[in-house]
Amino acid sequence: MKKTVTTLADGRELIYYDTRDDVVRTAVDTRPLDPVTSATELRYDALLGDSVAVASHRQGRTYHPPVGECPLCPSGDGRQSEIPAPDYEVVVFENRFPTLAGESGRCEVVCFTADHEASFADLTPERAALVLDAWTDRTTELAARPGVEQVYCFENRGAEIGVTLAHPHGQIYAYPFATPRTALMQRQAAEHRARTGGNLFDDVVARERADAERIVLETGHWIAFVPYAAHWPYEVHLYPTRRVPDLRALDEEARTEFPQIYLELLRRFDRIFGPGEPPTPYISAWHQAPFTGADREEFALHLELFTVRRTSGRLKYLAGTESGMSAFSNDVPPETAARRLREVAGK
Repeated sequence: MKKTVTTLADGRELIYYDTRDDVVRTAVDTRPLDPVTSATELRYDALLGDSVAVASHRQGRTYHPPVGECPLCPSGDGRQSEIPAPDYEVVVFENRFPTLAGESGRCEVVCFTADHEASFADLTPERAALVLDAWTDRTTELAARPGVEQVYCFENRGAEIGVTLAHPHGQIYAYPFATPRTALMQRQAAEHRARTGGNLFDDVVARERADAERIVLETGHWIAFVPYAAHWPYEVHLYPTRRVPDLRALDEEARTEFPQIYLELLRRFDRIFGPGEPPTPYISAWHQAPFTGADREEFALHLELFTVRRTSGRLKYLAGTESGMSAFSNDVPPETAARRLREVAGK
């Protein structure tokens, strides 16, 4: 992997990731951009014990631009985008409209390909491996920044999810705190350790492997399953078979095997609802351990992939009990979801 770091016209950092060492990136961003001004404020919720980012500047962010004005496509034909180069493999840059900025953290955009019409599932294994390298590199770089406690790499795909830019891309958030979901997992893991003496994540994976009914896919170094208490209609959790706290700790065997299993999972998601259906909207989320705390080695890196589509043409909307009380219900039994994801293998 070759990494080339440059800056955009307003001072934001942009990083090219290339598979070949002989690639030279010299394009310059000449847009007349004003410096980015972010007004993010973290407000603590005393009732729930979490924080809310108030970021009013995001009201002006780009919203469903025409294809010819996509800010994530390469620059060319007299039009300049967020990426100055006329082509690229993988690019990461600071978000122009960040939820978190300055002492409140950092937000980055990850472009997986220059092809506006593609999706992650269309990538070659080599390109998917390069994205994994970029995620890992950004986790390493952001972990070294003062005040960063956790790094979250994720992709939102589809208008139903709320995506405002159709170009295949994801995001990376560097939080100044451990997120509420992670903190809850850590509390559960600590209670499990105290009660049983075992590791919660290891025991969950062992239970799914022993049951086998919800296993979707397993290789030498990864296992994918629908969780026993899935919150979403179709939800898959992907774990490396050797527990590690974050992307930086993956061994070469797991890194080599990841593109094949992940691309297969994404392609199966697009087949769930049958031929002729539009691409399945999804959220794909890496869960990594916070960088401090004596229990970080107890945490297990894993990816959670889920869709809000519950059947053909119908979405799962959060009901009052779910939005108001975080008490979920699921119309699709996890065993049924796992069976369907096995049925659509390789079709």
